[in-house]
Amino acid sequence: MHNDRTITEARLKRVLDERIRPAVYPESVPLSVTVWNAPGEPVPVAEGIAAGGVPIAAGAAWGPPWGTSWFTVAGSVPRHWAGRTVEALLDLGFDENMPGFQCEGLVYRPDGSPVKGLNPRNQWVRITDRAVGGEEVLLHVEASSNPVILDYHPFVPTELGDRETADGEPRYRLARMDLAVFDRTVWELVQDLEVLEGLMTELPVDSPRRWEILRAAERALDAVDLQDVGGTAAAARERLAAVLSSPAHASAHRISAVGHAHIDSAWLWPLRETVRKVARTTSNMTALLEDEPEFVYAMSQAQQFAWIKEHRPEVYARVKKAVADGRFVPVGGMWVESDTNMPGSEALARQFVHGKRFFLEEFGIETEEVWLPDSFGYSAALPQLVRLAGAKWFLTQKISWSQANKFPHHTFWWEGLDGTRVFTHFPPIDTYNAQLSGRELAHAVRNFQEKGGATRSLAPTGWGDGGGGTTREMLARAKRLADLEGSARVVFEKPSAFFEKAHAEYAEAPVWVGELYLELHRATLTSQARTKQGNRRSEHLLYEAELWAATAAVRTGFPYPYEALDRIWKTVLLHQFHDILPGTSIAWVHREAAAAYAAVAAELEEIVAGALTALAGDGAGGGTVVFNAAPHGRGGVAANAAVHAGSFAPAPAEVRQREGGGFVLENTWLRAEVDPRGLVVSVYDREAERETIAPGAAANLLQLHQDFPNMWDAWDVDHFYRNTVTDLTDAESVGLADDGTAVRVVRTFGSSRVEQRIALPAGARRLDIETEVDWHETEKFLKAAFPLDVHADRTAAETQFGHLYRPTHTNTSWDAAKFEACAHRFVHLEEPGWGVAVVNDATYGYDVTRTVRPEDTGTTTTVRLSLLRAPRFPDPRTDQGVHRFRYALVPNASIGDAVREGYRINLPERRVPGSSGVRPLAHVDNEGVVITAVKLADDAGGDVIVRLYESLGGRARARLTAGFPLASASVCDLLERPQATAATDGDVVPLSLRPFQVLTLRLERRG
Repeated sequence: MHNDRTITEARLKRVLDERIRPAVYPESVPLSVTVWNAPGEPVPVAEGIAAGGVPIAAGAAWGPPWGTSWFTVAGSVPRHWAGRTVEALLDLGFDENMPGFQCEGLVYRPDGSPVKGLNPRNQWVRITDRAVGGEEVLLHVEASSNPVILDYHPFVPTELGDRETADGEPRYRLARMDLAVFDRTVWELVQDLEVLEGLMTELPVDSPRRWEILRAAERALDAVDLQDVGGTAAAARERLAAVLSSPAHASAHRISAVGHAHIDSAWLWPLRETVRKVARTTSNMTALLEDEPEFVYAMSQAQQFAWIKEHRPEVYARVKKAVADGRFVPVGGMWVESDTNMPGSEALARQFVHGKRFFLEEFGIETEEVWLPDSFGYSAALPQLVRLAGAKWFLTQKISWSQANKFPHHTFWWEGLDGTRVFTHFPPIDTYNAQLSGRELAHAVRNFQEKGGATRSLAPTGWGDGGGGTTREMLARAKRLADLEGSARVVFEKPSAFFEKAHAEYAEAPVWVGELYLELHRATLTSQARTKQGNRRSEHLLYEAELWAATAAVRTGFPYPYEALDRIWKTVLLHQFHDILPGTSIAWVHREAAAAYAAVAAELEEIVAGALTALAGDGAGGGTVVFNAAPHGRGGVAANAAVHAGSFAPAPAEVRQREGGGFVLENTWLRAEVDPRGLVVSVYDREAERETIAPGAAANLLQLHQDFPNMWDAWDVDHFYRNTVTDLTDAESVGLADDGTAVRVVRTFGSSRVEQRIALPAGARRLDIETEVDWHETEKFLKAAFPLDVHADRTAAETQFGHLYRPTHTNTSWDAAKFEACAHRFVHLEEPGWGVAVVNDATYGYDVTRTVRPEDTGTTTTVRLSLLRAPRFPDPRTDQGVHRFRYALVPNASIGDAVREGYRINLPERRVPGSSGVRPLAHVDNEGVVITAVKLADDAGGDVIVRLYESLGGRARARLTAGFPLASASVCDLLERPQATAATDGDVVPLSLRPFQVLTLRLERRG
């Protein structure tokens, strides 16, 4: 037989594109269309429907950036269409390659009930399955003219990312607005040919199956009359029946398809637009569930369910029914698909608390899988929190984006900091927006790394990022691929069904220990510093508000603000979404985040002030009560307690002129030298009699890098940024601060200005540095460097409920890839018996490098905090303006010292007029056991909740003393549900914790 393969394949493509697909809609008539442009923000549905409008024709421009237009389409079904299926084709001017990233619409009936969403890959609305002819058609479309931010030439700076800076020019042109006959037989032929073509082109050229499909396709094309596709489509399908019915091999890989629409809670659109994206997508998915009995759809993010409950109750009613039917499946168990690197300990725990509680209260469902396909790396604290929240499975996808090293597993046990393991799947299809194409399925099979041990994987199926979800075409593919020779077997099923089967067949899966570090998007630890500072400050204010409100409630009857705290927590959790906290959203999102954090701070400060006033008592005598919210004692004030301090004020450290210029700061423990450049050239540990700063080096050195990554500007920093650096050593002035207790340094560079205050507190083993930067650079990266005379092959970086170690060397490609990493309040490194910590109140990104000095062969280990960046996409003015940072160098620091100083710098003392000291509600006698939450139980029953963890990485025994008569104690999960009775000894709860164990206690008050 002569080889005509390429000719036949080209014939198939052309006939399918130019003749068969167009014949799906063989007849059409135009609809009449009017439009009303809503002024300002979106209006209620009833107002949009009632507004009327002016005529608009296909080809007319509409839609300024971020506008809302209400289209009314009307017409009647031609009588000669009687008995046929009729659909409306409503094309708002879509580019089919950009579902979720441009204009979208939600279709309503005249009574305001939603029908379905419109997007570039879902433009049809079913009018009737069997027309009688003459039916009147009247529909309303709420269309949002979201501008395209990430275009074909990506990462181009644009002012379209905020309504305040966008122009008012229309972005779209109205396209087809027709009634059309839908030919189901032709549509089915299209699906047949697409599936077979996709399978055929992925099979080896010398595969017999490939040639069988080719010849069947050729025979089908021969049967098609190009002038009467509809009349001959059935005959063409008959010629494909044999190859479509040939069963898959017994060893064929099994793919569990899960209907899915990854919807970023904010990204290249503001929060308010996500509310509408969720409504459009869920309208489509509930409609599809009604049409397709085998379809299962999964949706994560309790926040998104809450949005449609509040803003689109008619859509939510359909969702709730579909959930009750078991086919619309809540997954994830978190409030949002959050970043997991930067949220603090309690915040990450509360993601599960508020997410899982929503699903329990709304649907009676205990979600068991954690669904985080798109976050930018995964904290080693997660496995323990997953299990403590009552979940047992974890899913991610983003690790497939790593640049340097291919992750070695797809199904595995993930072991966290404390040793907890969670069964984890990483879909080999390498997308969370799968379409079930032949290319995708073949890639999943080839890519799957568990061959020989496991046989199945999962495919999140549907258009995502900006939503859209699964389409009827994807379901048609799945039906054909359920048992098809040459292909993986595909079936739609719940995620829990997949995990149960995967676990059963692969219980002895390999183990990965520690964080799931993403070798990409490292700059998300620094971009949009205000958003990150707002998060950090909000987390600590929430800790204080709960602590002092609970203490005041128990001590004085102060009304505990349950509702306010619940609402504020949800606001903070929302802004930890993986495109908000990482700083990768448009300007509009970060502008609103700044306003939200300001409102949160004001409300929490009010709660704290009210509770402290209730606790401090009468301030008429002029006394002062010092409140210490930190979980460690300081200055004579116990942890989580207060003391009546009168007019006590600590004496400042000594500050004097330095020989050769500059200043010397000295106290009992340290002597620090600041040279005439305003750089710290010595921090001498008087007790250990050793220097902290590397010989010939200077600390608190601000360094400026060019920062222009190859792509993903706000997300990425590429390793080559280190190739060029400018040390900011020139000082405009170096002198004493106005109070004479600190050194003040002022620098200018480029268009920016830095003012620093360097101080050595009395009695403290730390050098404090306060830095204010008026930042006006572009595509630059600002670091603060601390070159230390320490030989260490690893650093400890704080993460949620503990710390993890990362190498300082680059022995392997895995080590080298971690050139920028995350730390919370501290980075610590040490030689045996002596260490150094750098603590901070506002930063997350850091890097560590090491060199060996030729002159003395000593090792210099340099820790650098990442302060500011200036990418131009997607926000062209990222981080411009004034920023304030506080960080400190802590010599002679153990891990315990690093933990303590990290909390102290983030939880400063509060001084309140009054005369009453306050005992803590809960006190632990082991400083290595750290309390992260003291609050009243969320069920308002009056019990006190205490959450704590072992912070040093070792076993710990401790005694927790309740500051009130204790009736009983129980060990709880994160949702405060008792799991076991805790032993008590009067008002004391003895504790025994393993390394990094998190423990939640519920303390019942007596009397």
